[in-house]
Amino acid sequence: MSNSEEAAPAPLTKAVLTVFLPFSGGYFLSYLFRSVNAIIAPQLTGELGLGAADLGLLTAAYFLAFAAFQIPLGVLLDRFGPRKVHPLLLCFAALGGALFAFGTSLTELLVGRALIGLGVSGALMASFKAITMWFPRRTWPLTNGCFMAVGGLGAISATAPTEWLLEVTDWRGVFMGLAGGCVVIAALIFFVCPEREVAGRNTTLKESLTGIGHIFTDRLFWRVWPVSVAVIAYSMAVQGLWIGPYLRDVGAFGREMVANHLFWTAASLTVGFIFSGLVASRLERRGISLAVSFGFIAVAFMIAQGLIVFQIVPQSLLPWVLFALTGNATAINYALLSRHFPLAYAGRANTAINLMIFLGAFSIQYAIGGIISLWPTSADGGYAAEGYKVAFGVFLILQIITFAWFVLSARWAPASRS
Repeated sequence: MSNSEEAAPAPLTKAVLTVFLPFSGGYFLSYLFRSVNAIIAPQLTGELGLGAADLGLLTAAYFLAFAAFQIPLGVLLDRFGPRKVHPLLLCFAALGGALFAFGTSLTELLVGRALIGLGVSGALMASFKAITMWFPRRTWPLTNGCFMAVGGLGAISATAPTEWLLEVTDWRGVFMGLAGGCVVIAALIFFVCPEREVAGRNTTLKESLTGIGHIFTDRLFWRVWPVSVAVIAYSMAVQGLWIGPYLRDVGAFGREMVANHLFWTAASLTVGFIFSGLVASRLERRGISLAVSFGFIAVAFMIAQGLIVFQIVPQSLLPWVLFALTGNATAINYALLSRHFPLAYAGRANTAINLMIFLGAFSIQYAIGGIISLWPTSADGGYAAEGYKVAFGVFLILQIITFAWFVLSARWAPASRS
């Protein structure tokens, strides 16, 4: 396969102003939605009486709905383009945010959280599709990294800034504000982003489904997705919820210190996105492939996780900084797959890997809660340090296994077809 059908890129300044900035607003909100439960967890558990497994399920419902829509999303993006698809989905996120804000039971909150996941399911994939349509191919790794850094800003906003906001309003007010933000960003994308010919707009549904089949039987895809799930999905699951309770229960930090630590890990996440894009682009110019860069970052992530699993320095922020710097930075695999497949497949290729990652994030986030709940809670409602050690350790072992597959299958799965 080749990328011969790639359209001529737009002038860079125009692309940044009319494409990058509007779409980045949606991704900012999606990451804020994804991460905010880590800071409001005490209010949710206290007001609604949720246990560890309930909290894990509630937060993970976002990932399940997100994952469930990935394949239809890829088809829609390749046929109708991101400008039309993403604003419509953001309206569902606005509805979910409002329902979550008014929810009074676990079931109502689950429905609202699932609608949020559905609504922001296109935040990253629609943007990646827009980047492949508007930006030069050589800039994709760096542009993707800069774009994902905006998500890191959303994660930052879900820490100390949200804690400060909770002194003015409650968690329900926060979600109402997020719902309103979704409506504003949807309007910006639809009215500001120019229309452009979509490479796959004339494909039939049968051809679209055949394309999905090509992706799921591709050798590179099968080399990349297991380790992507084990690393990226785990990173998302922990940063989206369990890092906050861990700092409280194992690090013995109060609410203000937890919020401050979450702020710095979110800031590290942001830096990691940009740093990985810059490093990958420079290494490529020296003949080092994206697959090799991906592998080195994954190893650094596993080292950070080992420090956390064995609770070597439980009150130190450094392991979590390294964890955040490297976890989602491995998302350079999206650029790797985008280059491997034709441009007309870009939406389906990225949503295929995203399907696997978000199904993994749902399963991992829920499973961590289930494992932790096997140990009795303390008098103040905290969870046992041993539970975190076992839960995190299980997924470290999984990461080592899938990374070994990534390395050993290198000859079987070529890095590029272009």
